[in-house]
Amino acid sequence: MRNYYKPTVFLISLWPIYIIAYQLIYNKLGPEPVDRIINHFGEWTLIFILLTLSMTPLKIITNSLEWIKFRRMLGLFAFFYATIHMLSYVGLDYRFDFEPLIDDVFKKKFIFIGFSAWLLLIPLAITSSDRMVRILKKSWKKLHSLIYVVSIFGVLHFIWLSKTIFFKPLIFLIILIILLLFRINFKKFNLS
Repeated sequence: MRNYYKPTVFLISLWPIYIIAYQLIYNKLGPEPVDRIINHFGEWTLIFILLTLSMTPLKIITNSLEWIKFRRMLGLFAFFYATIHMLSYVGLDYRFDFEPLIDDVFKKKFIFIGFSAWLLLIPLAITSSDRMVRILKKSWKKLHSLIYVVSIFGVLHFIWLSKTIFFKPLIFLIILIILLLFRINFKKFNLS
């Protein structure tokens, strides 16, 4: 039965692609399809980052190592959706016109911090294999603690992007704070 867990989680993790594919095929992207696609993948990036961070607390709460087996896959999906989010923004919004894009990266704080978060995800994705864990040894854990910075940057990106509707970004912020506090608490007591 457990042999089916990873393929099942993998297929479920493709849900954001299924949603956009359906909306594209049936013309249900709404009046601003570009914004819909960009925002959709941005939100799912945050969801997968938070899911990745929740694996250790779930391991501790349930006293089961099964959760940790999904952490790498969920982290790679976070990078995958972050990359689609970024490429959608660069390709659909800016049409790969890099001059105004670079200008906006340095002028608009939400773009700067979002781009920074994506850049920080790159080394995490590159070093996610078992081979890289063996090569980097103790440095691997230090490098992968960047996920905390990425998660904070991601939530700030969403908050700063939202000019009028703060409900969703605040939900992400609350969940992130709980996950980070949980982690700090257990590290303090040397339980994780």
